[in-house]
Amino acid sequence: MKKLLALTMTLLLSFSLTACGEPKSENAGASASESDLAYVKEKGSLVVGITDFEPMDYKDANGDWIGFDADMAKAFAESLGVSVEFVVIDWDNKVMELDGKTIDCVWNGMTLNDEVKSAMACTNPYLNNGQIVIVPKDVADQYQDVESLKDLTFAVEAGSAGEAQATENGLSFTPVNTQADALMEVASGTSDGAIIDSLMAAAMVGDGTGYADLTYTVSLNSEEYGVGFRKDSDLAAALNAFFSSSYEDGSMMTYATTYGVSAAVIAQ
Repeated sequence: MKKLLALTMTLLLSFSLTACGEPKSENAGASASESDLAYVKEKGSLVVGITDFEPMDYKDANGDWIGFDADMAKAFAESLGVSVEFVVIDWDNKVMELDGKTIDCVWNGMTLNDEVKSAMACTNPYLNNGQIVIVPKDVADQYQDVESLKDLTFAVEAGSAGEAQATENGLSFTPVNTQADALMEVASGTSDGAIIDSLMAAAMVGDGTGYADLTYTVSLNSEEYGVGFRKDSDLAAALNAFFSSSYEDGSMMTYATTYGVSAAVIAQ
């Protein structure tokens, strides 16, 4: 199985009751025309906005979307009696995609920060994560704290938590389309380093991966993942209930073990 970053992925003992955007419950008085749940059931599909982000959402050898988030999204859609469709989005435009109804949710290892909380109705957190620095192995010993990073140029996904951390720490950076692109920039020598999610780093960086010559050094923060829906959407409450039942019946941990994120799952 893919290795874990135990330092940043700590199993929590209690489930946070605070969700962003104050999503309404399924029966909170919304009419059928106002209900996202009814809208999704009527059209018969849940459209999930994603990026290529192993181990959350990525394609297998047959070109099918798999990953912890992808498998959970398939199971949630099945519980609603609808099909699931995955749509690759520009991460910087995720709110616009939601509001324009080109997608029904953002389910792709999304960090619950203030910007997200103000723009979407979100689930309670379901995974722990953090933003970490990726550099070539042969220079890693030179970059073990934030101060040592000041003269480097980083590749970061545009609109991501990694970009936010680069800005907050006063680091030079170049925005790219995806976190995978950020890793390619470092591997090719175009950027000195990258700032990406610890869960992605655990799956894609180091011995036994496609980026064996890269490694992670500084952990910049700790954060939590959630799924985002349109403002006031009743689907957020429905997914919270699904997360709880999936944890209780063991299916959530089965998916987590499959994709090497077990230690990051927040107990429901």
